[in-house]
Amino acid sequence: MSDTAKDTVRQFVLRHTDGVPVEDDEDLFDAGFVNSLFAVQLVMWIERTFALTVRREELLLDELRTVDGITAFVRARTTSTRDAAWTSN
Repeated sequence: MSDTAKDTVRQFVLRHTDGVPVEDDEDLFDAGFVNSLFAVQLVMWIERTFALTVRREELLLDELRTVDGITAFVRARTTSTRDAAWTSN
């Protein structure tokens, strides 16, 4: 996955911070930019945008606090989904 994924995540986050840019490692919750509703919206967006299914047991809020964390979360699931597809063929 290229930096395009991180750019996509940044754009989504920017829409939820009222256009206020944030650093990739800035904690969105602690900074007061987002709330728990954002987490729900984020998971739904990840599923739609990256064609993933996120199971409840995979969700760790700490992984979704920053742009870097969200991008890593997506990359890990995209890689494991791709690996599973190769294994099943």
